[in-house]
Amino acid sequence: MSHAPSLPDCPSPSAFRVALSRAIHQVLDEPRVFDDAFALPILGADTAARVDAFHHNGVAARSMRAGIVARSRFAEERLQAAIESGTRQYALLGAGLDTWALRAARFGSAVRVFELDQATMQAWKAAALEANGWRKPAGLEWIGLDFRKGAVPDALAGRGADLTAPMAISILGVLVYLGEEEVARMLSSFGRFVPGSTLVLDYRLREDLLPAMDGMMMRATAEAMAAGGEPWRSSSDPDRMRALLSDAGFDVEQDLGPADLNARYFDRRRDGLQIAGGGFRHLSAIKRR
Repeated sequence: MSHAPSLPDCPSPSAFRVALSRAIHQVLDEPRVFDDAFALPILGADTAARVDAFHHNGVAARSMRAGIVARSRFAEERLQAAIESGTRQYALLGAGLDTWALRAARFGSAVRVFELDQATMQAWKAAALEANGWRKPAGLEWIGLDFRKGAVPDALAGRGADLTAPMAISILGVLVYLGEEEVARMLSSFGRFVPGSTLVLDYRLREDLLPAMDGMMMRATAEAMAAGGEPWRSSSDPDRMRALLSDAGFDVEQDLGPADLNARYFDRRRDGLQIAGGGFRHLSAIKRR
């Protein structure tokens, strides 16, 4: 049986880093904040076999891992609440190697899942599923979309999503790669979703709002991302995000910084796993009108 591609072949280094962090969390951290039995094997058999988890356990890597598993837990907790309220459609923007559809399929989930990402990334993911002998879940649709050009509601409707029914939407690790106008245009388009739709996203906080040390950490990370060919293009603040979402009919429920997430998910851990620095915030919202 052929193996899924490993890191050099992945078309999105950032998507792979996120997936690797989720996988290493399964191996190193106890108790887990985020359980995902698919996290390591979806990287491909070759990669999974040679991952040295302790090599990725420095201070910066631990902080990034904490942020990634916390945002995944936060998003899926809000998704679960939406499902319990009757939502049966889930759209993941910038899905990367997310495994919710695979995990939910084990329990016979009746939720339709729409994963929107670069077509090349989705082809890579399809190869990873095939190499592991996993079937693509029946309720999963892959939608190739350039978020700078296409409208999310149009892309969803074109693949069978019901825009007259509530949609749960997740946008993690995406907005920072879009320009300010592109972010505003995307969020404005969400006005087409019906009341009862829910949204979880993360956004980069403006540097002038950060303490000096956090600002230095942010600049260093931004420089590294740019050097890797995936530059960050936008930042925001809670008031602006609240205003953009309000214009689209959404009310912000929670807008959490790292201290909030640390208190919620990493309190009193013996291993000290937590998010360092205040560069990103995570919010949930619900469409009321």
